[in-house]
Amino acid sequence: MLAIAVLMVVAGGARAELMVGDPAPKLQTGKWIQGQSVSGFDSNHVYIVEFWATWCGPCVQSIPHLNELWQRFKDKGVIVIGQDVWDSDAAVAPFVKKMGTNMTYRVALDDKSSDADGCMSSTWWKRAVNHHGIPTAFIINRDGVIAWIGHPMGLKEEVLDEIVSGRQDLVKAKADYQKDLAIGRQFQDLQGTLNSSIKQKKWDDAQSALDKIHLLMPRMTNGFSVQRLEILLGRKNFDEAIQFADSLGKLHAADDYWQNELAWTIATSELPDQRCLALAKTLAGRAVDLTTGTNSAPLDTLARVQFMLGDKPEAIATEEKAVSVEQNPGEKGALEKTLASYRDGKLPNADN
Repeated sequence: MLAIAVLMVVAGGARAELMVGDPAPKLQTGKWIQGQSVSGFDSNHVYIVEFWATWCGPCVQSIPHLNELWQRFKDKGVIVIGQDVWDSDAAVAPFVKKMGTNMTYRVALDDKSSDADGCMSSTWWKRAVNHHGIPTAFIINRDGVIAWIGHPMGLKEEVLDEIVSGRQDLVKAKADYQKDLAIGRQFQDLQGTLNSSIKQKKWDDAQSALDKIHLLMPRMTNGFSVQRLEILLGRKNFDEAIQFADSLGKLHAADDYWQNELAWTIATSELPDQRCLALAKTLAGRAVDLTTGTNSAPLDTLARVQFMLGDKPEAIATEEKAVSVEQNPGEKGALEKTLASYRDGKLPNADN
């Protein structure tokens, strides 16, 4: 669910890469979906510009963490800009509304008037050294210089505090960042191997890549919980898969994203047993309850599980509700096709 790598070329030549210590590019956002617009950086504030998309699972996971940081630092002059990229503009406002109190900082669309990929995507995100995935965040200090680049989940309160207070050693930060690049490149290679191995159902290779990721970057391991579950299911280690998914679901009992993601992973795996599907039904039902039936995604997941368990009438009724609550035309059309499949007695392809 991470964004694909992008070739950084413009006007026939390589675009200069952005590093910690470089001056920040100018802001070229599109429409502001939430919060007061920001046209440029000033010396009174520290800015966090985070690149994300509604379809990106890791982005959804990191948003509450970033929101908590902003709540702690907003009175100290920190402004957070959630910069949506590579997305359907129509999907952003409904997504932000659904996030509610978990996403209260500023949110902007990208400016695609002169660049099909978006001006912010091209002048910021594509230029970040070794950060071709989303979410990616940049911190801009009071001098208009990039003080930090990385995954929002890796941003610690003490690091932000140093930048905000002006105590950061920028020379050291730049040197540390360059050292981290080598590790980052290894991480990207392993992540690519992990994802391709899962896609090809090469479970031993996938597990080997996951083990290496754990050794290389232990703090990132939790971010690969879904892949771990996929491997367990692919290997048909159902007892361990059930134990892992159940414990993870209970750990994130109040998080509808985790409930739905775990349930969907089970429901789209190859020939899960009835016990796995029973757990998926519990997880999806919990996600529906947490969103009070107003989010189409967990309803769609629950309908799939119900259909797989042989409860066709229930599946149809649940999918009908998913269609009724979805506001995005594209998503609504996809859900209507799924509903038609259930009415025809066919389980739709998960990729569709």
